[in-house]
Amino acid sequence: MDTFCLMASFWLALVGGVFSDNPERYSTNLSSHVEDFTPYPGTEFNFLGTTHRPTNLVLPSNGSMHSYCPQQTKITSAFKYITTVISCTIFIVGMVGNATLLRIIYQNKCMRNGPNALIASLALGDLIYVVIDLPINVFKLLAGRWPFDHNDFGVFLCKLFPFLQKSSVGITVLNLCALSVDRYRAVASWSRVQGIGIPLITAIEIVSIWILSFMLAIPEAIGFVMVPFEYRGEQHRTCMLNATTKFMEFYQDVKDWWLFGFYFCMPLVCTAIFYTLMTCEMLNRRNGSLRIALSEHLKQRREVAKTVFCLVVIFALCWFPLHLSRILKKTVYDEMDKNRCELLSFLLLMDYIGINLATMNSCINPIALYFVSKKFKNCFQSKSLMTSVPMNGTSIQWKNHDQNNHNTERSSHKDSMN
Repeated sequence: MDTFCLMASFWLALVGGVFSDNPERYSTNLSSHVEDFTPYPGTEFNFLGTTHRPTNLVLPSNGSMHSYCPQQTKITSAFKYITTVISCTIFIVGMVGNATLLRIIYQNKCMRNGPNALIASLALGDLIYVVIDLPINVFKLLAGRWPFDHNDFGVFLCKLFPFLQKSSVGITVLNLCALSVDRYRAVASWSRVQGIGIPLITAIEIVSIWILSFMLAIPEAIGFVMVPFEYRGEQHRTCMLNATTKFMEFYQDVKDWWLFGFYFCMPLVCTAIFYTLMTCEMLNRRNGSLRIALSEHLKQRREVAKTVFCLVVIFALCWFPLHLSRILKKTVYDEMDKNRCELLSFLLLMDYIGINLATMNSCINPIALYFVSKKFKNCFQSKSLMTSVPMNGTSIQWKNHDQNNHNTERSSHKDSMN
């Protein structure tokens, strides 16, 4: 609760900084499109499509019909406050949901196993994104500028923001792949019942996932810098990807395809492969007596497999619109076409919807687990009950703790793989 209050205070401080600033100076959102997953409202100048940029940029004025589409501003105004409300909702739900999920796995002995450890790793990555990146997004959206854009702390945020964004997505993607592999391993060795605890191989996988995710996000921290530019006769600074080396130019050129291939297609392909192998394994093994002896255990393994599959499907639904809009812009959109404004408005609308859906993925996993997994649902309800009855909180907690220990002693093998 103290953590939630601290985060709420941080949000209020950021939003307060927005309204205390000069509103006329930042009448147009100048810094949104230069972010990796954010459209650029107010002007059509495509920073991301340029392989080399000068140190100082001059944006086209709104009077230029070739480089400005008036529909964009209308779309921006319509979605500005909608996105703000959605982001605030995601912040609250993501904070409470992911923190509760981590607490459940940490405090319940019977929940400490391989797949739940991977789910906890996924929740921690989402929590980091929700706590740090979402407040910056809301500030940028309302203020129309990058926070602390004229001092060193703004430069630090400029590198931290895309780095954590990519790291969080990488953690999600790699954890989903690891969960799919884990489910196949569980079915391939379905006659072996593992004891309670996190296997060493799972711990190594989690550490490797976080290290690899941070390493893959390093180009973001290197490439994003504060770039000065002139707009409507005024000098501004914004955070954007500015390629200054051949490697960064190459990275910028292939970035959309790299994001689509690794951060979207890979977990789907991995899930399809290992779930197909898992199905074949289950069909090939038909030892009747052993299946009867382990029927309850196999039923729980199927429930976990269904839960993991549900998380992958939710990931695909949340991220597909955003990747589709970026691929369409990369392949179909032509900024020299005189009739491009209608297509641009459609892509911009798709961008906003995709951004909100992709951000929603950071808070929706605990909700999905509540509805799909009976064990997680019971644990969530138990935590909710203890929170809502503070007078009897101690007795309820000890009662549940004793029940969990009793159930663990009685059926530790049964719960180990759930």
